[in-house]
Amino acid sequence: MLGWYDLHARDLPWRTKPGQMADPYRVWLSEVMLQQTTVATVRPRLVAWVARWPDVASLAAADEADVMAAWAGLGYYARARNLVKTARAVMAKHGGRFPVTESELRTLPGLGAYTAAAVAAIAFGERAVVVDANVQRVVARLRAIGVPLPAARPAIRAAADAITPAARAGDFAQAMMDLGATICTPRKPRCLLCPLREECAGYATGMPERFPVKGAKKAKPQRFGTVFWIDREGASGVGREVLLVTRAASGLLGGMRALPTGPWGDAPPGLEGAPAGADWRLLDERVRHSFTHFDLQLALAVARVDGHVVAGQWWPIAELASAGLPTLFAKAARVLERVA
Repeated sequence: MLGWYDLHARDLPWRTKPGQMADPYRVWLSEVMLQQTTVATVRPRLVAWVARWPDVASLAAADEADVMAAWAGLGYYARARNLVKTARAVMAKHGGRFPVTESELRTLPGLGAYTAAAVAAIAFGERAVVVDANVQRVVARLRAIGVPLPAARPAIRAAADAITPAARAGDFAQAMMDLGATICTPRKPRCLLCPLREECAGYATGMPERFPVKGAKKAKPQRFGTVFWIDREGASGVGREVLLVTRAASGLLGGMRALPTGPWGDAPPGLEGAPAGADWRLLDERVRHSFTHFDLQLALAVARVDGHVVAGQWWPIAELASAGLPTLFAKAARVLERVA
């Protein structure tokens, strides 16, 4: 694997050349950003991020609202809040340097088992067992582990542990990630190009793509809500403005700038939770969005007012793209700008 990686390693902005230690700040950022997100999405976002906050000290000093806005579209916004908390903990408790060992890294806010292992191995060369979705697939096929997920995860981790070397553990982890991303893909794996083909029990079965075995999917519950678009004429030269609010710090999309919304429940709430008394008009359009644990359908309500009628932040509609709205509300805003 290490020989294959030396020849075929992907060129990524958070990596160094094989055999060299990477910047722990960039490794940490990339691993957090890559959770539930693709390399293609993260590559330009991380470059822009480090241009704005080039090191842990600058991120620790950043305004949390700016960080949340910069995170928009990457999902799981609690991770963005934890980035700031972690940066401040590294500065306050570790003199501005990331801890080296996996166990010490686990003490930082938001660093779970996977992220701590990845940073320890890739940034510091510590032997740690790194199992992301790509590695999980490679190992499940390598050992033909037939237990369905998620029950198979302990066996997959044990198998990954058995083949992780003490030397160049970070390069080995990244090699396995690259193999899963480019060769041992979910569909139509390119087994003839795989350096592990001769050792792969999944390949020997003739059906490597059946591993890892997926468990039965549970149907997601459906929830309903209403998003409110209330606008007014802004100051001279600004054009019309729309009301934005900051969501409560706890809960889904906590601390994010957003369009006002009422409660989300099992039935459409109508105009419940409207941010102001106004002549609201419910539109025929609906916005749909899928979260990890439920699907959401939002009705759209619009109103036009004169002057300041409710607490919040009035934002120029022409500059709404710069507000850093989460994907759900950016999606709603695009529809509302067109039809409101």
